[in-house]
Amino acid sequence: MSAALAVSAFLAGTVVSLLASFLLVSRLERVGERLGFSEALLGVVAALAADAPEVTAAVTAVAHHQQRVGAGVILGSNVFNLAALLGLGAVVAGRIGLHRKVVLLGGAIAVWVAVLALVAVAAILPAAWGLALALAVLAMYLVVLGTEGRGLERLRVPERWAVWLRSAVAEEEVELEEAIRPPKGRWSDAAQAAAALVVVVSASVTMERAASALGTRFAVPEIVVGGLVLAAVTSLPNAVAAVYLAARGRGAATLSTALNSNTLNVVAGLLLPATILGLGKPSGQTVLITVWYVLMTIGVLAITYRYRGLRRITGGLIILAYAGFTGTLLLVT
Repeated sequence: MSAALAVSAFLAGTVVSLLASFLLVSRLERVGERLGFSEALLGVVAALAADAPEVTAAVTAVAHHQQRVGAGVILGSNVFNLAALLGLGAVVAGRIGLHRKVVLLGGAIAVWVAVLALVAVAAILPAAWGLALALAVLAMYLVVLGTEGRGLERLRVPERWAVWLRSAVAEEEVELEEAIRPPKGRWSDAAQAAAALVVVVSASVTMERAASALGTRFAVPEIVVGGLVLAAVTSLPNAVAAVYLAARGRGAATLSTALNSNTLNVVAGLLLPATILGLGKPSGQTVLITVWYVLMTIGVLAITYRYRGLRRITGGLIILAYAGFTGTLLLVT
């Protein structure tokens, strides 16, 4: 593939992926509304749909034995999400206000999955173990969201925990309702979502192949191609959506988009393909990205909990942290 053709394919894939991702998210939200999903569960569905570009790009790279590119796309996307979705969102909105229970509920899942990503990338535990542990907690989280905290007693959850979880879900539902409550979908929306998914997958594969070809041609390290270039480009649909929600003052929707996106990225784009295809030998660069991801997740959640949200100054600090991540990655390559 010539350089000119690769650049054209990358740009075309990026534009098509962005447009198709927006269509996919909007139609899936309508379908979820028709099926009676709660607002919080709709947020998970929206995050999963918006994650299609990075997950597809990562799986494509791993399938072509470019594990550093694949892992870099997912982990770099997660670091970028924290900066663009929460940091930039706070800068644009001035403030993202949040209830502390909402931060703890989503944050506990996010930190758990981030740590599992680190132990898998560092080969401390097999990827299959990490996937199983992540799915167990994620399934419980989805049950809580799907039932809005009802029926927890049947799962033998202690009453004190059940009361707290119902309260946290209720607070998240209140904040999310105005932000992402779409009209009820029809069968045509389901058909459009399916078609958009095919387009997103095809465009993302094209984008990843073109970026990898350019990286090889110009001797750009794989970890930079995946962790910086593809990570940022494939995360743009989530970033635009989160900044829009933050500007409307919908704090829980913004946080849910960022954390759920990162969680689903790791499960579907890293742990699942690694379980099937393997991650190869541990790489110091990949471990470095994962450490940044874990530390930034914990740091952002700590600030958000302490100040009940994010302000413009703390959002700016998160963006500066991403700049530090970028500089560090470039220095070690």
